[in-house]
Amino acid sequence: MAFILNVILLAFSESEKVGSPLDINPGVIIWTTVTFLILLWVLKKTAWRPILNSLSERENFIKDSLEQAEKARKDAEILYEKNKENLAKAEEEAQKVIEQGREYAENLKKQILEESKTEAKKMIEDASAAIVRKNQEAFNNLKTEIAEIAVGAAEKIIRENLDKGTQSKLVDKYIEELTKN
Repeated sequence: MAFILNVILLAFSESEKVGSPLDINPGVIIWTTVTFLILLWVLKKTAWRPILNSLSERENFIKDSLEQAEKARKDAEILYEKNKENLAKAEEEAQKVIEQGREYAENLKKQILEESKTEAKKMIEDASAAIVRKNQEAFNNLKTEIAEIAVGAAEKIIRENLDKGTQSKLVDKYIEELTKN
């Protein structure tokens, strides 16, 4: 405080001199100090509260934004984990579906092979039975024809009642007719 008084006294004692702009002028110092203090008081009364309120609002806005960003980040992490789990489940289900499809195809293949083998076996059996039946029919037809031939030959032999030479010629002639038919 003593320093300020010395500066003020020095300013008043030299006020009569006209000097350079760098010289200390106590009147200017006092009025500058008074003006500065009045300006501070006016700013405190009018602008200080709005500035502090504005800064406080800005601080709260930034704090809220940071909290919302953190919440959004946490929500995104949770959503990411859920999506990751869902993707793993979907992959697992897809593998199950593929495996079931393979098993179904393999079972279908086996079933078709078994059915085709059974059908082929049945066809072979049916063909064998048909062949046996046709052979039996042919054998029966052959027996009938042989019997008819024998009866026909015997009939002719009896009708002609010829000697042995004539009968031999007749049988030979009849056999030749058979071979032509």
